[in-house]
Amino acid sequence: MKKKEMTLAQKVYVKSRLWVVLLLALIFPFTGADNYLLHMANISMMFAILTISLNVLSGFTGLMSVGHIAFFGIGAYTAAILTTKAGMPILVGFIGAGVVSALFSLLLGLPTMRLRGMYFSVATMAFGEIIYQLIKNLEPLTGGTKGITKIPPIEIFGISFKGYRNFYYLMLLGLVAIIVLTHNLKNSRPGRAMLAIRANDIAAEAMGVNVVTYKLVAFMTSAFFAGIAGAFYAHEVRYISPETFASAESATLLAMMVVGGIGSIPGAILGGAALTIMPEVLRFIGDYRLVIYGAAVVAIIIFAPKGLGGLIDLIDETLSGRRVKGSKHADEAEEEVQG
Repeated sequence: MKKKEMTLAQKVYVKSRLWVVLLLALIFPFTGADNYLLHMANISMMFAILTISLNVLSGFTGLMSVGHIAFFGIGAYTAAILTTKAGMPILVGFIGAGVVSALFSLLLGLPTMRLRGMYFSVATMAFGEIIYQLIKNLEPLTGGTKGITKIPPIEIFGISFKGYRNFYYLMLLGLVAIIVLTHNLKNSRPGRAMLAIRANDIAAEAMGVNVVTYKLVAFMTSAFFAGIAGAFYAHEVRYISPETFASAESATLLAMMVVGGIGSIPGAILGGAALTIMPEVLRFIGDYRLVIYGAAVVAIIIFAPKGLGGLIDLIDETLSGRRVKGSKHADEAEEEVQG
């Protein structure tokens, strides 16, 4: 079948779409956004990174972690402890946050990488609860239930990121870096091996893929990104306490990934941002916001099985001319999105 030529408008769209999104993100602080909106944007980008990190594990290899918030907490506390109690530079705190989180994932992964399905999920859930209890009870190190205060603002080359607007651009840079790294991983040889494991780990192993090794690499990469997100959180809020990293918060993170679309990078961004902002938007209706919030999540899962990322892919294919109406692939994609 002869490939249909793209129109001029479609070519312009394909060439400019990412740059337009980036431009809109860059000018957002100058659109009249106050400190509250900038703070919410910062938190949304942190949870977008956190959702991407979970997608590296669950979306790439099929391993479902229900204790992933623990790595977020490990990263936040590592950065806070290194900068407030050890007097280390901010950069050391960030590197330490990622590395320590990855090391904890290694300790958990070595005995659990051969587990499948719910068994691995239960192991991660138990790990999340262990970390939460350690944070609460290691008072000399973590501050216990009082948490850690007076976390210093980020300062790089004499530029202070204490203000919400300055921090917004640093957070945006961090998010873009994580997106690029995740995209490159997904399209690399290790990334293709991970995707093969998700499709069928037995077949992947028969083809020569070291299943355990690649699962462990995905787990450590996922934890590293989560730790970096935790470091951003600690330095933006400048106060951390155990409640933020309770095991129950992992359910919210899982919802972000499912709503965004498992394995979808744009979906992870949208899912993380949407489920961070939605409770704040609905705050004016009091406790009823939780009912609407839950109903919205269920509706997205039912009517868009591929999540928000699937809708974005469908729109992108339509606007770029890559989706041919009536083709088997297009019709299947539309049926999946419509449920």
